[in-house]
Parts: sequence; structure tokens; C-alpha cells
Amino acid sequence: MNLWPYALCVGMIAGAWGIAGPAAAQEPPRADYYVYVGAESEDLLHRIRFGPAGAVLDRTIPVGEIAVETEGPHGLNISPDGRFLFMTTGHGVPDGKLWKFHAGPDTLVGDPILLGQFPATLDLTPDGLYAFVTNFNLHGEMVPSSVSVVYTPDMIEVERIETCTMPHGARIDAAGNFLYSACMMDDQVVEIDTRSFAVSRRFSVAVDHEGALPAEPPPGGGHGHAGIAGASAGHTPPTCSPTWVVPTGNGHSLLVACNRGDRILEIDRESWSLARTFRTGRGPYNLALTPDDAVLVATLKQGAGVQFFDMETGRTLAVARSSTTVTHGVVTSPDGRYAFVSVEGVGAEPGKVDIFDLADFSRVAEVEVGQQAGGIVFWKMVDSTGHGGGRAAQPTGTVMLSSSQEK
Repeated sequence: MNLWPYALCVGMIAGAWGIAGPAAAQEPPRADYYVYVGAESEDLLHRIRFGPAGAVLDRTIPVGEIAVETEGPHGLNISPDGRFLFMTTGHGVPDGKLWKFHAGPDTLVGDPILLGQFPATLDLTPDGLYAFVTNFNLHGEMVPSSVSVVYTPDMIEVERIETCTMPHGARIDAAGNFLYSACMMDDQVVEIDTRSFAVSRRFSVAVDHEGALPAEPPPGGGHGHAGIAGASAGHTPPTCSPTWVVPTGNGHSLLVACNRGDRILEIDRESWSLARTFRTGRGPYNLALTPDDAVLVATLKQGAGVQFFDMETGRTLAVARSSTTVTHGVVTSPDGRYAFVSVEGVGAEPGKVDIFDLADFSRVAEVEVGQQAGGIVFWKMVDSTGHGGGRAAQPTGTVMLSSSQEK
């Protein structure tokens, strides 16, 4: 389904980068929402609080241990019980690391561990016992890289799974059985069985070549860059360049951001086939769904904006401008009310965290943070009294936890 004409119509009606659709009366938040965001160019980790009193920078935590190098906090995630914050740093000597903090006190649990070259996105199994980390290999040769598997109680790497060139944007399905990651230079989505630590399926997202690929490339055939199994050894430019993949909460589909193709693909997990195509603004980068799968939020990295979709109809609900340029990560709150977006900025400009109300898609707050704001994760929401229990999967209590996303 090609929805770009609809998006253009929205833009003409609402004005360039305007808000589409009827605006609901904004109600102030009734709880305090907490997110963490990394400032990659300043080795800083920030905690943001947004509530009835507005949005504030709640805490800033210096990170890294190499005085002569910017280590670059990149991927963030929270353990399912909300107790621990996990962070990757992309740079090191020569590799990056995985770090584990006590969320709240923001103190290290132990020494970080070395992984592969440029560890990036990370996700956790529902029990929190295993972290899967893409080794993005940003500065290396165009050769297949890997996904590291870490046993989190002891912070030990137990497996390293070769997948593809520049793996990124990894997410585990709600059942915890499969990890999905995007291959930016191979135009693929790779499925890993979290029980066997092995690649189980591949899917080509290259334009006009969408469809299933062999789980293992043919001997001597490489990893099928441009999404074509058996392609030659030299990389041809990707036509999709996928940067993010997220499974729907109901388990039926995968959503893939094609940063180069200006589209989002929906893959049917059962038939392993292309189900829908969403046309987007320039450069979709990260994706997030509301907990009920009703609204899809896409950051537009080159387009300096955020696009909102109705998942039932596939239509664009709104396109909104970011507060600065190079829009990056996005997470939604467990109650489905707000989207929190990291925006890098350019050069010496500060980064930003923009907060959007999902009732009318307006930007209701922004907070200035360190340079190159990237990885962002939702920690918790607390009612105005500061009490309560409950989990994000059952958002009826007054404290809700969520483990969402990175860069």
C-alpha cells in the first residue's frame, strides 16, 4: 500500500510539518515519566523526568573510563524488573563495551565487558537473563559482523553469532523466542532463535527483491548484500538500508525502517512475506509502537521530524517537526500517552529530548541534553504520590516499567 499521497495531502492541509487530524484538548500528565538518554559525543547519560510540573533534566551521569577517547554511549535498555540499566559504548581499544548500572542510583554493578567492534543496539529477554547486542562495526571493513549474547547476572559473553554486515536495530519478540535485527549494508532482516543462539531465518528488504532468503548463505556466496543471496563479494549500495526492526506486540508482524528507501515494511511473521509498505518522509530511522499496537511512531533522521501512523489503516496521522535536526531514537510510555524522541543536533549544538502527546501529536515539551543525543529508553512512570506497583504489560498500577529502545 502506497500511502505517500495521503501524507502529502496531510501536509497541504495542516501546513508543512504541521499536525494532522483533529487536535484533542491537551491534559497535563497525571504521573511522572522517567527516561534515560545517552549523549554520544560527550560521554554523558541523562535522566529526564516529565510530569505535572513539566519536563526537567533530572540527573546527568558521566560515563566511560578512557580519558583520552570519547567512548560514545550508544544503546540503552532497562531490565524487565526496572532494577538495572544496560548501556553499550561504541568505542574502545579496539572494541566497545556493555555496562550494567543500578537504575535510580545510577551506579555501576561491576566492570563493563568487552564485546565486538562498535556494540550498538541491545535488547533483553523477558526474564532479563540474556542481553543480545549487535556489533555494528561502524568503522571496520564491509564484512559480516555479529550479535553478542551476554548472560546478564554474571555479565559474561556466552555466544557470538555471525549475522551480516552492519547489524543494527535489534528487538526481541514479546514471547522472548526470537531476536530480529536489521542489516544496513546487506538489506536483510535476520531472525535469531534465542533458545539455540542460531540464525533461523532471513528476509530480503531490498527493493523489488523482498522475500525469504536461505537462513545460511550458500558456500562462497557471502551474506547476500543488497538482499540477494549469492551476490558478489563487493558490496553494491543498499536500496533499503534498514536501521530498525520491531515486532508488533501481538506477534503477527515485523516493522522495518528503510532509511535509504523512505519507507517502512511490514513483514508477516507466519508466512514470512511482505504484507504492507508505508511511505514515509525522509530517512526513517527508529520505530516504536504504542503498547496496544495502535500507533506506530517513526523518527525521520534526515527529515528532522517524526511521523505517526494508524496501524489499522496504515494511514499517516501526523508529521511533526523535531526541535532540532538529526532526529534519532523513540520510545513510547507504557500507558500509550506519550512518545519520547531523542534528537542529536549538529556539531556543537546540544542534543534534545522532545516529548509528543499521542492524543493530538503535538510536541508538548523539550529538554536540552548533551551533544548527539541518541540511545533512549523508558524507565518508569510513577503517580503523583510516588507509590504503587504493577508492570508495563499490565498498565493498571501506578508504577509501570518498560524496556524500549536505543539508537
